Amino acid sequence: MEIVTLKDKNNIQATNGTVLVLGYFDGIHLGHKALFDRARKIADQKGLTVSVLTFPESPRLAFARFTPDLLLQLTSPEKRFSLMEAYGVDRLYLTDFTSQFASQSPEEFIANYVTALNARILVTGFDYHFGNRRADVNDLKELFNGKVEVIEEVQLDGEKISSTRIRKAIQEGNVAEANHLLGYTFTTEGIVVHGDARGRVIGYPTANLAPFERVHLPSDGVYVAEVEVDGQRYRSMASVGKNVTFDGTEMRIEAHIFGFNQEIYGQKITIFWLEKIRGMVKFDGMESLLNQMKEDEKTAINWNEKKD
Repeated sequence: MEIVTLKDKNNIQATNGTVLVLGYFDGIHLGHKALFDRARKIADQKGLTVSVLTFPESPRLAFARFTPDLLLQLTSPEKRFSLMEAYGVDRLYLTDFTSQFASQSPEEFIANYVTALNARILVTGFDYHFGNRRADVNDLKELFNGKVEVIEEVQLDGEKISSTRIRKAIQEGNVAEANHLLGYTFTTEGIVVHGDARGRVIGYPTANLAPFERVHLPSDGVYVAEVEVDGQRYRSMASVGKNVTFDGTEMRIEAHIFGFNQEIYGQKITIFWLEKIRGMVKFDGMESLLNQMKEDEKTAINWNEKKD
């Protein structure tokens, strides 16, 4: 997949006719996949390519009062781009959502970007809006001189699949639901760094992760997980929290990898979050903590994904 960064409308270079997918994709979920699948099917039938026009950061940054969570995403850019390619996208156009971009009228947006990119057919979701008047898909059909394919709401368990729903599930620790909505396993990547070494002392050495992505984290607690090291995945139990039993004050991400005893400081690893075991608890002593960790270990080792 070719990735093209557009500084603005003036550096667009026309290519062959394309099926253009419109939207902001802070994490690729099953609703988004429906757009890409439809675009790929049409492109194959018509002999066209599939392109996506989107933004590297949330459009809300141009409108809302800044809070750090506006920079967080569901999926890292690298993973998003990889998924788009796997779902059949040939070319990805990235442009910043600036005040200048937002000030375009719907007509200007069509002329400056959609027509300039040689879009023959548009594919977008039913709730897509664009331009300074927040035009909708009905306006898009009127303004665009070509066919517009609108993908209706995609549901799971009778409820719309959306980034908002997935964020809520992750923030509540319901990573199993998030995984079903995403269509793949939610992950956190980072570098293994030195911690307090308490885990090693009590027989549960952990890899302490310093995340280097602006991606949401699950809520505090202990989770069934898998950890990928050097391309190989190992069953693990992972925790997010402040080590309250030891009066910790800093948020830590730690993973105990079963059957693994290599030194991996400085290496990049990926935690795959599978299901929450329990919340973070302050234990009254080492013995009660160890007893609980043994139970957590049994749960993690014996966990199998529930199949419908």
